[in-house]
Amino acid sequence: MPSFDIRRLDADDMTEAAAVHRAAFNAALPSLADLHTPAEDRVYWREHLFETCTIWGATEGRHLLGVIAVRPGWIEQLYILPGRQGEGIGSALLARARKGQVTLDLWTFQVNDRARRFYETRGFVAVEQTDGRGNEEREPDIRYRWQVQTGWSAT
Repeated sequence: MPSFDIRRLDADDMTEAAAVHRAAFNAALPSLADLHTPAEDRVYWREHLFETCTIWGATEGRHLLGVIAVRPGWIEQLYILPGRQGEGIGSALLARARKGQVTLDLWTFQVNDRARRFYETRGFVAVEQTDGRGNEEREPDIRYRWQVQTGWSAT
């Protein structure tokens, strides 16, 4: 049984959500660590993501362990604290994000092998790769798509 709960986050949670994002991002991509300041991260989560996405969090008591920001058809962000990865938190957040969705797309960096394995083992398929010229980090990335399986068969 998981030791965490999934709940919808509110504006008061955005500072902690930004901190989870930065800790996970820096651990996964040290070459891009601290691309933004903590203040810039907080503004991004509070003034952009919170306004455009539904944000879910995995919590243990009062502590935020992971976050997912989703809007129709897209996962904008999914981050789990580095010390808590591999405990099913990402899978639980992803399952919550899939509810009511027919397809979900997301971007991740090509060098982020762990994220790519995570998405691929959960039914996401690569649909596009870029050389990074179109993203802020200038890092080659990959777009994944997940689709609901209808189970319909002609037999």
